[in-house]
Amino acid sequence: MTIAAPPRTTLLRARLAVYGLFMIAGIALGTWTSRIPAIKDGLSLGDGELSLALLGIAGGAITGMQAVGRLIDRYGSRRVMVPVGLLQGAVLVLPACAAGLPSLAAAMFTFGIVHGVLDVAMNANAVVVERLHAKPIMSSFHAVFSIGGFLGAGVGGLFAHAGASVPMTFGSVAVVTTTIAILCLRWALPDSFDPGRHPEAAAGQVPGRSLAGWVLFLGVLAFCCLVGEGAAADWSSVYLVEDLGAREAVGAAGYAAFSIMMTAGRLAGDWLTARLGPVLLVRCCGGLAGIGLLVTLLIGHQVAGVVGFGLFGAGLSCIIPQVFSAAGHRDPAQSGRALARVASIGYAGLLAGPVLIGAVAELTGKPVALAIPAIMALFVAAAAPALRPARI
Repeated sequence: MTIAAPPRTTLLRARLAVYGLFMIAGIALGTWTSRIPAIKDGLSLGDGELSLALLGIAGGAITGMQAVGRLIDRYGSRRVMVPVGLLQGAVLVLPACAAGLPSLAAAMFTFGIVHGVLDVAMNANAVVVERLHAKPIMSSFHAVFSIGGFLGAGVGGLFAHAGASVPMTFGSVAVVTTTIAILCLRWALPDSFDPGRHPEAAAGQVPGRSLAGWVLFLGVLAFCCLVGEGAAADWSSVYLVEDLGAREAVGAAGYAAFSIMMTAGRLAGDWLTARLGPVLLVRCCGGLAGIGLLVTLLIGHQVAGVVGFGLFGAGLSCIIPQVFSAAGHRDPAQSGRALARVASIGYAGLLAGPVLIGAVAELTGKPVALAIPAIMALFVAAAAPALRPARI
């Protein structure tokens, strides 16, 4: 038998539900980031102690990603992502209740687990919705995540400016995210609608051993991209201020340009994917990111620096959505496990990037160190044929 496609109204609601979950994830992360200084001051933490607490997010996220893949493949992404979406607001409140470094680290580990599980599950459901639409829509989901991050950071900044406490900030945001998750509960699409899970779809799927190697390579591509994202977040302002003599406001503009252009690129990503295809798009994006940043480093001027980081963000913007889409579509029966592996390896890049850049900068200087993510972007451009689509 063939599974009937859901009505257009159901598809639209399903897409809105996934947008809601991506928005929740972005808002939660952006709000947390905006109140880090207040939490640090409130608990009298040093830089090293804060770093240990922040590692809790990374450890929790990778742990959650490792565990969730098989659950998604067995029970479906909807059954995982909606309950975890409801939990995202609750675990955001935990850091505000921390009394010291151990409890903060435990709270951040719990936050990381929920965030990592939600990340994989909502991407898996996005793949199902994309497959039913039969056209590229993955970039728009990641654009909504970026917008959510801006909103969360902005709201957190407003609460801080008004003198509101951290518990008040996180509690208020948790009410909003939980409300969104409740609305998503009704509209999220069950995986039973996914034609890729029907036995007829088994023909043409990639054998297990071949799929494992291919997924590992996609993870390497995600790693390369997220090294760049981590490097831009932690080192763009430092490079502009310390190496190019920019004022702090200009230094901040470097990462702002990166973030804005990444969001803009993702908003245009589905349109570009439909016209260029994922292979050509990733080849162009990797080239833009790598060449744009390398030329900026060679010029060594403040304005060129801001423009270069903007080009770097625009170039990286569409790559991760294409990598995740490719991983989820190749074998729908193992979509959860494939996405979990790719996300885990990629997330390691987000963590390793700033550390790698810092270590190399100590030995050779920041311009040479920042050339590493640029070269990685060029490698992704060269490896773009790996994203040649399976049947969607």
